[in-house]
Amino acid sequence: MEFKILRNIENSFQQIRLYTILFAGLCLGLTSYALWKSYAFASQQREKIYVLDSGKSLMLALSQDAAINRPVEAREHVRRFHELFFTLAPDKYAIENNMKRAFYLADKSAFDYYRDLSEKGYFSRIISGNVQQLIEIDSVVCSFEQYPYSAKTYATQYIIRSSNLTKRNLVTSCSLLNSVRSDHNPQGFNIEKFQVLENRDIETIDR
Repeated sequence: MEFKILRNIENSFQQIRLYTILFAGLCLGLTSYALWKSYAFASQQREKIYVLDSGKSLMLALSQDAAINRPVEAREHVRRFHELFFTLAPDKYAIENNMKRAFYLADKSAFDYYRDLSEKGYFSRIISGNVQQLIEIDSVVCSFEQYPYSAKTYATQYIIRSSNLTKRNLVTSCSLLNSVRSDHNPQGFNIEKFQVLENRDIETIDR
């Protein structure tokens, strides 16, 4: 009889241990599921932007993955740099202001090219000859297969004089590095190894 009682007690302990293990496993599963759902919910909330409209109403806007927009931002960064750097007016202050804004988007390689043109008297001739220079970006081709990214720009320059209009074919290349976004650099890129591959006259039209 005593052996049977001991055996029942041992079976009871085994059952209690089994129930305890099952209960602990169930608690662990429920906790893991709750944490996973909480993380997924937080991720969804981070993709939403709440906008206060004139202090009156809340509008919900969905934000896009930043990585999706990077190619667009890269092309816009390169395009903006070229527009600032190659758009010239016969005014020293206007030229210096454009260059200053362009240098926020690029490294020393752009400044070296500017200094080379300045030493050759290019900007002085722009001012003294009352010449305007405009640029039309045809395309910006960026490659994101390898970092730093590479970009090549195809554009047309217009040299406007009182007597004629000269069209030039402009091709440049550069590397793109991720940088800190700021008011001067909203796309968050920095141009490196800027080079002018081609810059030749293709047509001159008398005015």
